[in-house]
Amino acid sequence: MRKILITGALGQIGSELTVHMREVYGTANVVASGRRTPKGSVVVEDGIFELIDTSDVSQIVNAVKKHKIDTIVHLSAILSAVGESDPVKAWDVNVGSLLKVLEIAREYNCSVFTPSSIAVFGVGYQKMKTPQDEYQRPTTMYGVTKSSGELLCDYYSKRFGVDTRGVRFPGLISNVTLPGGGTTDYAVHIYYEAIKNKKYSSFINKGTYMDMMYMPDALDAIVNLIEADPAKLIHRNAFNVTAMSFAPEHVADEIKKHIPEFEIVYDVDPVKQAIAESWPDSLDDTAAREEWDWNPKYNLQTMTSDMLSKLRAKLKNE
Repeated sequence: MRKILITGALGQIGSELTVHMREVYGTANVVASGRRTPKGSVVVEDGIFELIDTSDVSQIVNAVKKHKIDTIVHLSAILSAVGESDPVKAWDVNVGSLLKVLEIAREYNCSVFTPSSIAVFGVGYQKMKTPQDEYQRPTTMYGVTKSSGELLCDYYSKRFGVDTRGVRFPGLISNVTLPGGGTTDYAVHIYYEAIKNKKYSSFINKGTYMDMMYMPDALDAIVNLIEADPAKLIHRNAFNVTAMSFAPEHVADEIKKHIPEFEIVYDVDPVKQAIAESWPDSLDDTAAREEWDWNPKYNLQTMTSDMLSKLRAKLKNE
């Protein structure tokens, strides 16, 4: 059985992935970590948790040795919109911490999963059905760090034999944890506002397509790729994965099927809009489907129904 360390376990992905991996691998085999210990967090209180600042190599090494870790899921990162406000910090966190993790993995014979993003694409590429091996010219610091991370993981795989794997996530939509400053955050907030106020002001303009994925599919993608037969993997860092592509008005139309009085208006944030326009309208995820049987379960219709149902219950109890 794997012994897994998750960095950034209190973030949007990590908070749900920790619970999911504890169910898959057993609570005793999954070590969550973060820079703080919030009270009431299931990540902290329902399993093993270590305080780790990923800028400190010794803290990561101590956890790897203490718990006999063989797999590191490295999620610590600063997202796109936040990264534009502090690009130096984004580089230090996103690239600097990954390099430390890869060095530790090389020394202690660990495998590494770390997510990349659609932000690695920037200008001049094929925006519709963006190919797996399309060239990358990111226009944001977040995209630059994720592209650099893919190259670092490839290097450590080829040069040192570290088992590195990753996916290029699109926007992720969750009914559990609020997002942390990404360009695709509107696709989560719109559901909350639909239930609370029957109205949403979108910072992304009408007609702006972006790839998206419901969090349950994202969690499955991580586990399935970690467990995939290495002999079948051609693209390790990182696979295009997607589940749906839509613009804000399409989400609104689906919400109106459940909440007819819902209204969407637009108050476009020029910084986030520019970032969104630099990203793919849709991805070609053929490589993931062929190499490790990637197959998402949710589309916009089924996700919307589930999101509204889960959020109604959640907000009722708050």
